[in-house]
Amino acid sequence: MRITHLGHSAVLVDVADRRILLDPGNFSDGWHSLTDLDAVIITHQHPDHVDPEHVPALLAANPQARVYVEPQVVAKVPLAGARPIAADASVELGGVTISAVGGLHAVIHRDIPRIGNVGIVISASGGPTLFHPGDSLAEVPQGVDIVAIPAYGPWAALKETIDFVRAVGAPQGFLIHEGLLNDRGRGLIGSRIPELTVTTLATPTPGEAWDVG
Repeated sequence: MRITHLGHSAVLVDVADRRILLDPGNFSDGWHSLTDLDAVIITHQHPDHVDPEHVPALLAANPQARVYVEPQVVAKVPLAGARPIAADASVELGGVTISAVGGLHAVIHRDIPRIGNVGIVISASGGPTLFHPGDSLAEVPQGVDIVAIPAYGPWAALKETIDFVRAVGAPQGFLIHEGLLNDRGRGLIGSRIPELTVTTLATPTPGEAWDVG
């Protein structure tokens, strides 16, 4: 498995001869020119996870790509060929299994209605399993080898992030959802995770491919 963090929550996964992009949002542009995609997956409707301005052009440049989205996204963001993927559903893409877990976005504030959110688990026979939670720390799937860790959001605190990483128990992880942090903030979060959990934190720069054994 090869993982490329493209900024904030956008993650490109190359596995079993398939090329899968998660959460191409408007806090990053490293995904704008991608081609040869086999799937585009959207965890929820917020624009930092699905950029309504630029994702249509991405899909036009990748007409072969299947598009799987949290069910509420279908009505909120018009995307050609989008197929809903609800919590507890899974799809097969060649030799890759893509499973959705969870169902609800984390609470931002009690007065803000919650929306849908699906965490995404990606695995292929004989390879590691990746978990991208979107914007929720509530779901803890089993057997995760690499976890994408939301570094900061208006819906989370460091104590919750640490407990999430501990509960997942993945040997390896990397930070996502860091678009609202400066370098000092990223350093603070990045130092606490390996200090307080069993997860080793990789620190690839945005756009740098990371080969995971």
